Amino acid sequence: MMIDVVAVQYLGNFKLEIEFSDGTASVQDFEFIADKTGPMAAPLKDPGYFARVFIEDGALTWPNGYDWDPIALHDDMKKAGLLHRKDAAE
Repeated sequence: MMIDVVAVQYLGNFKLEIEFSDGTASVQDFEFIADKTGPMAAPLKDPGYFARVFIEDGALTWPNGYDWDPIALHDDMKKAGLLHRKDAAE
């Protein structure tokens, strides 16, 4: 099943509120991004740059082209028990 990110909101401190195309949503803490290495991940360690996240082709994306696979993100959040139905949270 195809899962896309349909909404994202930066909450500060490397936290994003993410809504998926299957109607689930949650807050994900990306503080672990500080442990990522490489030239593509390096800019994301700056909170101001990290806050520039946007959605492109259903994936979380940053201005330098770094993106996050929405299916893998959804699966990881589901395994962690973080997802809830969007309509149930409202």
